[in-house]
Amino acid sequence: MNPAEIDALVASAQAAKAAGQPISSLMDESAAPSAAAVRAPHLTEFEQTMMSTTEVPIGMLLDLTLPVSIELGRTSMTVQEILRLSRGSVMQLDRLAGEPIDIYVGDRRFAEGEVVVLGEHFGVRITRVLANPAASSAANAA
Repeated sequence: MNPAEIDALVASAQAAKAAGQPISSLMDESAAPSAAAVRAPHLTEFEQTMMSTTEVPIGMLLDLTLPVSIELGRTSMTVQEILRLSRGSVMQLDRLAGEPIDIYVGDRRFAEGEVVVLGEHFGVRITRVLANPAASSAANAA
């Protein structure tokens, strides 16, 4: 579709809207098959879907991808200290050696674990899954 056709389609949609006609009435039989197969969404369909009291099946969420972060510790530094960092610099964290590390899913603290070495890679062994991640996240922020 070229820019002129897009402009014409937008103008006809605005004219139909001003006349109170549904946008779907703009499609005629001479339209391309791919354009004819597309129909304008109706707000009532969306409202019915959103207002229904049916629960979403858990299976719909199983393929969802979430970021997982591992936090070894934290520290605060001035800008001057950060600018002095170079290769080989060491930063002291607020955790002691041997303390559990935090595992976050999204922005929620989900579990605790310990660092392990898997061949040439680091890994994390989960030692405790938190019972109420939302409550521990709020307590950790305080």
